[in-house]
Parts: sequence; structure tokens; C-alpha cells
Amino acid sequence: MPDRKFSVLFICVGNSARSIFAESLLRSAAGDRFIAYSAGTRPGTQLNPFAVQLLQDKGHDTSVLRSKDVSEFSRPDAPQFDFVFTVCDQAANEECPAWEGQPVSGHWGMPDPVKVVGTNAEKALAFQQAYGGLKHRIEAFVALPIETLDRIALQKAVDDIGRASPETLA
Repeated sequence: MPDRKFSVLFICVGNSARSIFAESLLRSAAGDRFIAYSAGTRPGTQLNPFAVQLLQDKGHDTSVLRSKDVSEFSRPDAPQFDFVFTVCDQAANEECPAWEGQPVSGHWGMPDPVKVVGTNAEKALAFQQAYGGLKHRIEAFVALPIETLDRIALQKAVDDIGRASPETLA
């Protein structure tokens, strides 16, 4: 199945930064192997401007991005997902929803840069840290030999990526 594309959904609360980063990073890292989506449990009506600017500065196409609700992906005509990852921060008591169905799922929690208060430089640093942490996890994920792993080994690998400090994945 070398030509098969795997569908991946990234979920967070607002779908304005972290899940948008993950969607963009996966497209850039391995768009020929994956179809990336993102959604939020309580999405805003717009993407966070710091997130959009960072993605543009890193060369990502932001024209394809928009804030979406997870209900959009629960409809009968929605894509079937091979992987579903939550990137919300349970340490901050954010709701991380369970996903119905049979996709391999993982929790890759990241602090929410949108909640950082302070100067623009402090906010920009928080967005850069979230982007960098997700970038390391996405790179580890796309390096997996998905086609050769059974479901149990694949779930373990996804869980290991989520448990690892993003810096150790670099």
C-alpha cells in the first residue's frame, strides 16, 4: 500500500493555534503520505493572528486554514481517520475529547500559547515553543514505518511520542 494516504485529525480546544500548527506541519513534512485536518471542541471564529504570522514566517500556506468544530468531522460524509491526536493541555484542565471509531489515537498535549499574557515578545515566544514542540512530534511521527507496523506497535509508538519531551525527539 505505498500509495495510500493516511488521514489525520488534530484536535484542541480553540482550533486557532496548536491544532492548526500540527495540521500545517504535517502537510509540510509529509503531505504525500498524509491528509491533515484540524478541529476544535470550542473553536473561535478566526485563527489566532500570532499563529498565522508564525506559520507564514515559516513558509506555510495559510490560505487553506480555517477554524473548524469537531462536529464537522462527525457527520456521515466526513473523512474516516487513521489517526486522531489531541494537542490540548490536560495540565491546564482543558477538555480533550475521546474520538469515536477505530483510529489510532494519541495525546500530544502542549500548553496553549493563546493564553499567554505579557508583551508581544513573550507571546511570540510561547507560539514558537508550541510550534517547535509539535514540529518535533510530527517529525518523529512521519519517520515511523507506518505501513510495516501492526496496530499494537503503532499505538505504542504514537504513545511514546506523546510521552516524550518534545526536545528529546529532535
